[in-house]
Amino acid sequence: MAIYRADGNGEVDLCRDAALCGTYEGVEPMGLLWSMRAAAPHKYFHWTKAVTPHMVRFSVHDGVDMEEEEQGGALAEATNERVLMAEGVTREVVSLGRCSAVLFTPPGEGLFPGVLDLSSFASEKRPSLLANKGFVVLSVGLFYDKPAKVKHMELDYLEEALRLLQQHPKVGSDGLGVIGRSKAGDIALSLASFVPGVRALVWINACSANIGVPLHYRGQRVLSPLSVDSSKIIPTSDGANIIKFGTGDPNDKANRSSRIPVEKANAHFLFLASEDDLNYNSRAYMESLAARLRQAGNNNIESVCYPRAGHLLEPPYGPYCHSGLHGFLRIPVKWGGEPRAHACAEVLAWRKMEEFLRSRLNCQHAETKAKL
Repeated sequence: MAIYRADGNGEVDLCRDAALCGTYEGVEPMGLLWSMRAAAPHKYFHWTKAVTPHMVRFSVHDGVDMEEEEQGGALAEATNERVLMAEGVTREVVSLGRCSAVLFTPPGEGLFPGVLDLSSFASEKRPSLLANKGFVVLSVGLFYDKPAKVKHMELDYLEEALRLLQQHPKVGSDGLGVIGRSKAGDIALSLASFVPGVRALVWINACSANIGVPLHYRGQRVLSPLSVDSSKIIPTSDGANIIKFGTGDPNDKANRSSRIPVEKANAHFLFLASEDDLNYNSRAYMESLAARLRQAGNNNIESVCYPRAGHLLEPPYGPYCHSGLHGFLRIPVKWGGEPRAHACAEVLAWRKMEEFLRSRLNCQHAETKAKL
């Protein structure tokens, strides 16, 4: 909610007028979207199906008391239909090992760059928006079952996903892009380190080691899970927990078997880290990865750190999430970040990611216009 003062014609222009108070202040054209708050604590807005629009109802009220925050009756109401898939983009569910994946294809004959989009749990927001921008994107959720039932993860079916993309008739680049955040980020690193064919990798607020469960490839364990010290998890007064300090140091000798051998990867890297990430020490992991790669002779690295941004860096203009249920630990955790700075970081990170993928995956493409 935001409080504005209308001009002499009774109009408010969000691109011109500053919010006086509310969930944000100042000139913020998209503030009514990114400042939305969940009705219940520790709830995360998760957009799982790209074919389903997100309906947002706006209402305008008169006679708001700025001190007591009381509002009069609605003067006008409107519903905004937020659509993820641009006209002509196709969505197809494909079988991939134990799990299903979703393939998004831009309109036109191509050829287009190919991108494998990894997420811990199925999410279609980022891959569908990338398809709007002229990428063929295969979206894969890593967990095909409840995390507690997953005893190890396998790279084999992700290798199959890479081959599927390479063989797609609309994909023209000989190397592919891979994107991952959080747990999906360390899996993306592992994929680039063990499996050939990854040319451009986008790592977002993740670890430099394998987190959670052992990682297998071709029937063998290739990485152990990084140690976690639950005694270093910090409970807070609102019922959420800060888990950032509970994760072990991948550079410690005891954790070397979990450290991803990123030096073996032959790819360009884009590391995006949030300064106020309360899930991981993302900046330290980012700096460690960049140093190891440069020491190994790979200087194809771009690193960006966003001040006052939290863990959940996503495509822009979605609701800011302060805390939520952790997928592995099954406890509420704080993600970190200050809402306005986080919203700004999402805009910058999205632009950076698109530019990086487009420049590193050179091929003929026809860019389409996104609806978000």
